[in-house]
Amino acid sequence: MYRIGVDLGGTKIEAIALAADGSIPVRRRISTPRDDYRGTVAAIASLVTAVEQEIGQRATVGVGMPGAISPATGLVKNANSTWLIGQPLSQDLSACLGRPVRFANDANCFALSEASDGAAAGAECVFGVIVGTGTGGGIVVKGQPLTGPNAIAGEWGHNSLPRPRADEVPGPSCYCGHHGCIETFLSGPGIQRDHHAATGLRLEPAEIARLADEGDAAAGATLARYEDRMARALASVINVLDPDVIVLGGGMSNVSRLYQNVPAIWARYVFSDRVDTRLLPPRHGDSSGVRGAAWLWPA
Repeated sequence: MYRIGVDLGGTKIEAIALAADGSIPVRRRISTPRDDYRGTVAAIASLVTAVEQEIGQRATVGVGMPGAISPATGLVKNANSTWLIGQPLSQDLSACLGRPVRFANDANCFALSEASDGAAAGAECVFGVIVGTGTGGGIVVKGQPLTGPNAIAGEWGHNSLPRPRADEVPGPSCYCGHHGCIETFLSGPGIQRDHHAATGLRLEPAEIARLADEGDAAAGATLARYEDRMARALASVINVLDPDVIVLGGGMSNVSRLYQNVPAIWARYVFSDRVDTRLLPPRHGDSSGVRGAAWLWPA
């Protein structure tokens, strides 16, 4: 038996066949038809068809997506792939494939993958974080993704940065219409912006991390500010959710010093005598989103 998972991203669409033993015998990827809703639906359908031809059977289909399907309208909301917003993606893709399709936010899929057979396997409560181009979060409790009546559970990136310093107010503007969102500080573009403001240099996050590891003082200071901001942001999650494990994903999850430094800092912001929550890198890396989409269907 296979499950098909689809990861619908702003630049690429990936589909896999997930076998019962967790292996992936088929993986396909194409560019996303940006700003073309109908083309996006057709592209997903063509990928699913191609995967099924390779495995020789019909399978369940789960889709990880930016934003969410609104429980109120059945239409896409909160997607940074803006051409999806207001569209009946669930209805259209289900009709196109001739079967029910399950959808979840891409961060929820990431969290589900890591909770199912990844870094947080066996943990009762898992918070999955994606810190890349944007900043998202997903919650899994006892193996089930938590969605909520508004389909926004885990959307920590669009809360304000907790305990802001004087120089963090009002904070950078966010595409959501507010200022000072966690996303504007912790995303890849957020750390780039912060480093440029401090040094005048426009560097990629990986380059900032490399320079910091080599002893560059300015890069080290940028990462130290980043670590304190992440600690404050995650402490607010721990205070509300108290997860067993927090798993980082996205490009910033490759910065190895975060896993030691952030927990060392967050203790001062968490309302507890000690903090047993673990901060871990993902086991499945970039594959977690698409694996989690497949896991939306039970065995």
